[in-house]
Amino acid sequence: MQKTHATPERALNPLLAQAVSKVKWRILPLFVIMFIANYIDRVNIGFVRPHLEADLGIGPAAFGFGAGLFFIGYALFEVPSNLMLQRFGAKAWLTRIMFTWGLAATAMAFVQGENSFYALRFLLGVAEAGFFPGVVYYFTRWLPRAERGRAMAIFLSGSAAASILSGPITGGLLQLSGMGLHGWQWMFIIEGMFSVLLCGVVWFLLDSDPRDAKWLTHAERDALTDEIAAEQKEREAELGTSGAKGGSMRLLRDPQIVLFCLIYFMISLTIYGATFWLPTMIKKMGQFSEFQVGLFNSVPWIISIVAMYIFAALAQRYKHQQAWAASAFVVAGVGMFASASTGNPVYGFVSVCFAAIGFKAASSLFWPIPQSYLDARIAAGVIALINSLGNLGGFVAPTAFGMLEQRTGSIQGGLYGLASASLLGALLVLFARTRPKKDKPGTLAPVAS
Repeated sequence: MQKTHATPERALNPLLAQAVSKVKWRILPLFVIMFIANYIDRVNIGFVRPHLEADLGIGPAAFGFGAGLFFIGYALFEVPSNLMLQRFGAKAWLTRIMFTWGLAATAMAFVQGENSFYALRFLLGVAEAGFFPGVVYYFTRWLPRAERGRAMAIFLSGSAAASILSGPITGGLLQLSGMGLHGWQWMFIIEGMFSVLLCGVVWFLLDSDPRDAKWLTHAERDALTDEIAAEQKEREAELGTSGAKGGSMRLLRDPQIVLFCLIYFMISLTIYGATFWLPTMIKKMGQFSEFQVGLFNSVPWIISIVAMYIFAALAQRYKHQQAWAASAFVVAGVGMFASASTGNPVYGFVSVCFAAIGFKAASSLFWPIPQSYLDARIAAGVIALINSLGNLGGFVAPTAFGMLEQRTGSIQGGLYGLASASLLGALLVLFARTRPKKDKPGTLAPVAS
């Protein structure tokens, strides 16, 4: 296991602190709202499973496979999309991503059967590809290293907030009818079009580079860009690279990058296994309306938001990011094991609430680790690679759960699998490094053994 030591962060001077404060107040609320819309459009499919089966004949196995196909499209187009962000700028490309995913989410209202369901879920993944790593990369260009962990915790709270809001909102929309459309169709149309309309706000408020930010003073822009440049020079000195192109290619073969992908795969397995099947688990607790199911679905995510902030604060204060991430993985594993071990659906739901503390905290604690490790010159592509390959857990989990339920009538085996994945993630994250190995001056440290 690699030992890591926290590098003391430079204290922010008053001018820089003022610039950082303005950046956070402007972009973080915007990104959180975007992530809420993004996450709802991605996971609202979990609430309409019984409706798709009743109206279109889409069974558990087909539903799980279709839900997971999103992540195949996402993985295939994630890296190219994130590289396009660097070429066209965050303002244009993030707006484009949001517009196209909103259209794809709206089109889900017109699914006719299994094949169209598969095609539109795949296209939704293609459309959304690049959003999350694009925002992560955006932080590396706008915020000093010391501020990125807190910013990530706030941004990732958007997914938990979306999970809280999506239950009541989706449950309420499912009760709509009219103009020859079912409630589930109105749900897709309304939630998808919200993302499309939000594009105008994004275009107005977002800037691609700190030098374009007219809402910062000239001195604040200089302080911010100088600090980011100084941190990049430190990273170049640590890498000792004499050529960015060659160094980039060698770093992409770094076993640590593979490790980051595996860790995030374990996180995605648990998050999406729980997300897509939680409404089904809730319905086994009693006879609830769609709105009541939505309310119960919000409970684990409310708890997880509090946990994310507590874990982030502890990691910020006591350092050792990997140890805190490992602890969060263990909490998730214990919760998932308990949910599978009880035959009582109420106790199972309580156990999932406990697991949510762990897997959401693990997600927010994970991203600062590769952010600190990566050279900013290739951060966009590598972050996209980690996110896209890691998110394949979102394909494996619902597909496996759907097959298990169709064949056995139970998802118990899947829950045990998620528990094991979380415990494996706890072990793997302890081997992650936040700094590359140093080598002789003027050369890149070997990255493959």
